[in-house]
Amino acid sequence: MLKRIVKILPAVWLATGTAWAAESPFIGEWKLDPSKTRMPDEMKVESKGGNKYAFDFGGGAETIVVDGSDQPGGYGGTLLSAKVETPDTWIVERKKDGRLLLKATWKLSKDGNTLTDYFRGYESDGSTLSMDYVYRRTGGGSGFAADWQSIKETMNSPYLLQVKEFQGDGLSFVNSLLHKTQNAKFDGKDYPNEGPGAGRGASSSIQRVDERTLVITEKADGKLTDTKEIGLSADLKTLTMTVRVPGSDKPNVMVFERK
Repeated sequence: MLKRIVKILPAVWLATGTAWAAESPFIGEWKLDPSKTRMPDEMKVESKGGNKYAFDFGGGAETIVVDGSDQPGGYGGTLLSAKVETPDTWIVERKKDGRLLLKATWKLSKDGNTLTDYFRGYESDGSTLSMDYVYRRTGGGSGFAADWQSIKETMNSPYLLQVKEFQGDGLSFVNSLLHKTQNAKFDGKDYPNEGPGAGRGASSSIQRVDERTLVITEKADGKLTDTKEIGLSADLKTLTMTVRVPGSDKPNVMVFERK
């Protein structure tokens, strides 16, 4: 009898897993609620004397002259520029192969303690990512030179997340904003990410914590890049995604409402 049970159980587990994925409460379309979402950011601007500054957006310092000209940046062959529009307004741009990747308009408050960043990212398909940040000065420095910590982030672009069944016993998370799809089954294995925004060598695995909580682990070339804890509200109408990145002590917390 025991041997028969041992033989039957794997089939039962497989059937249960398949049924759960097909009827998963996560399946559906979700729209970001910007008013309930926090995506903390930090950047550092250090004066190097004259009109030379070091900019660190999280990937290491990039030192350029603030004169509006395109200069070698620190990200994969990109060019970085910063221009003084007025004493309290700078324009920061990044380009690659002649194409504008992003434009940020920085405005400094009269007391110099807050900086508003009107950020616009330009995708190769012609779409635009629009976000507004408000940063608070931390530490010393003057003017635009400071360590800046965001206190408010506003997503202006539509951000849709679609969750679908994947190969019967898994789930697909289709991210419209990042142009990528994360596919995974509940077997502990890594599955390649798909889409133009997937990133080279990126993969995902998924773990079910309970009926309303999942954890997705994302890697790039086998190295951990982030973990996403995804939880559903009791009425199944709200999805909260908490994203933790190694080296950062402040997670992104994104709240989606079911469409």
